[in-house]
Amino acid sequence: MVERILRAPSQYWMLIMMWVRSSMAYPASFVLMLFSSMVLTVMDFVAIVLMFSHITSFGGFSLAEMALLYATASITLGIADLFTGSIERVGERIRTGTFDAYLIRPVPAFLQTAADGFALRRIGRPLQALVVMVFAFSRLDVDWTVARGIMLVVSIAAGTVIFGAIFVLGAAFQFVSVDSAELANSFTYGGQTLTQYPLAVFGKEIVRAVTFVVPLAFVNYYPVLYLLGKPAPLGLPSWIGLLSPLVAVVMVALASLAWRAGLRRYRSTGS
Repeated sequence: MVERILRAPSQYWMLIMMWVRSSMAYPASFVLMLFSSMVLTVMDFVAIVLMFSHITSFGGFSLAEMALLYATASITLGIADLFTGSIERVGERIRTGTFDAYLIRPVPAFLQTAADGFALRRIGRPLQALVVMVFAFSRLDVDWTVARGIMLVVSIAAGTVIFGAIFVLGAAFQFVSVDSAELANSFTYGGQTLTQYPLAVFGKEIVRAVTFVVPLAFVNYYPVLYLLGKPAPLGLPSWIGLLSPLVAVVMVALASLAWRAGLRRYRSTGS
């Protein structure tokens, strides 16, 4: 068991490098796809900029603060999508029976599914979000300390893990309901859209749901509130954003249990 865990990173790296080499076989096509990906994803931020041409504050957030929310939401989802997003297509393999091939190879089925069709062009989302983050910090007056810098990096890593765990949970559910990829998308891509805005504008019930049910608020909202010195909603302590790593660990544990349960349930197509 320990040996399998130690081998997993190198096995995953070999799989994704195979797909990277495949995409780089046509460099001009890759560059065009990367550029189009960046243009498409940046339109969400353009909508925010246009909104602020008529207002000065939204949900207690200025344009620069909204830019930080947008950037952290897009970076975390973008990285999670890059490394685990392919797993959402597991339902198609279950339906066609091609998932069986993953079970007879000397590489964990999870790694093969996560790396399947690895698309380097997806890096366009976090790259353009990084540009927006630079814009945000150039406009924000943040009292930077080493602790705040570490907290920002750790929260982005934790948010990425949370989104990745949600991808895996959605994939695990497809062992039960094969045609449920869109349901999972509502929590991943839909969650990114939700978390790029101040959650308080959606009402207390939504805030409770994304805090205690599907913890999307820990992806970026609570960490950004702490970084900006803003109070947390629902009477929660201002330091709640520091719990993002703990939430990420819990989500990974749940995703692992769900994936293993899905594998045990899998019975192939019978064909």
